[in-house]
Amino acid sequence: MVHSRTISSSATLIGIGLHTGEQVELTFKPASTPGIVFRRTDLPDEPRLAATLENVSSTARRTEISRDGVSVSTVEHVLAAIRGVGVDDVLVDVSGRETPAMDGSAEPFAAALREAGIVETRRPVQTHVITEPFTINEGESVYQVRPADCLRLVASIDWNHPLIGHQEFGLEVTPRSFEIELSRARTFGFLREAEQLKRRGLIKGASEKNVVVLSDDAVIGTELRWADEFVRHKILDLLGDLSLLPGRLQCEIVAHRPSHKGNVAVTERIEKVAAGKPVMDINDIMAVLPHRYPLLLVDRIIEIEEGKRIVGIKNVTINEPFFEGHFPGHPIMPGVLIVEAMAQTGGMLMMRTVDNPEEKVVYFMSMDKVKFRKPVVPGDQLRLELELLKLRGKTCQMRGEAFVDGKKVAEAEMMAAIADR
Repeated sequence: MVHSRTISSSATLIGIGLHTGEQVELTFKPASTPGIVFRRTDLPDEPRLAATLENVSSTARRTEISRDGVSVSTVEHVLAAIRGVGVDDVLVDVSGRETPAMDGSAEPFAAALREAGIVETRRPVQTHVITEPFTINEGESVYQVRPADCLRLVASIDWNHPLIGHQEFGLEVTPRSFEIELSRARTFGFLREAEQLKRRGLIKGASEKNVVVLSDDAVIGTELRWADEFVRHKILDLLGDLSLLPGRLQCEIVAHRPSHKGNVAVTERIEKVAAGKPVMDINDIMAVLPHRYPLLLVDRIIEIEEGKRIVGIKNVTINEPFFEGHFPGHPIMPGVLIVEAMAQTGGMLMMRTVDNPEEKVVYFMSMDKVKFRKPVVPGDQLRLELELLKLRGKTCQMRGEAFVDGKKVAEAEMMAAIADR
């Protein structure tokens, strides 16, 4: 059994918020409840706010959590420090609406936590284990999640800047590797974007003391801690956003062009996959597919490898209307509806390649190599596996297979196209 860790004493830091420019005091305290909890000490009754996925309210240039009108912004570096040093449960008192930027890295927070003393509690802590690989896309961000016996993070970035270009870095996350390889990586920004961001109410507290500022060809006012400090900081942000998932994580994540929005999206997917929850439930499916009773033949999506593969589930019950006539006294699911269920599952994969899928519809153009190998009867659960073979514009070719209890019951190849509704 793995037990959680907290701190044995308090530790305080004072600084200004990167975006608000306001001075704020942050104090780490031993936890009295599970997880990472922020407390706004500047507000009446000192409301508490758990650092969880459901409380994420913004991912624009930082990660912000909110609930019932109470918010704490730019939490990612604090969260990365907490997880990086191996702490699971901690109370974080904050005297303002944003955490202090300090030097733009997680190291000041990590040092404070280490100084406070890390101790093991008697509370068991959950480890989220990924057993099957999957991929997700979020804008320009692409994440591949794979099984591993530890938490390993790899990131790559591409920037048209002489000091950045293409950078890639990865590490197994342990308290030691975090301290040596990651915690000191600072946030960075471009001088040419400064005025625009300030007009949006951001970076009011930014300076060369807490941001690596880049002109068109140089770093202004400081020296890099590593030549690849930029990609290391992206991994730092990823670790912080992953910490919105309570417990520990066991997998490898390979992220290309990671962003806060993408980090939160992959964390949400990991939570579902590790818990065996559907990636998309029936409400998600109905928001994309136009089909309705009695011809909506997918109940949930359990796996998605973006642009490559999808797995759906159809529970076959005696209440299906087609059993009334196919056949009385000997109910068998029509083969054409098994193929239709595969097609709808494949349509879900296609719809994720376009913007505004609620305004689109998938038309299937041809079926080939259709084979039925075993009857499907009431009580069976169809596992519908679709693989994308070719994608050209809005037209694609897919191969589908349907299984019951691990045995193939049907297969087909199909061509489909996306059109406006």
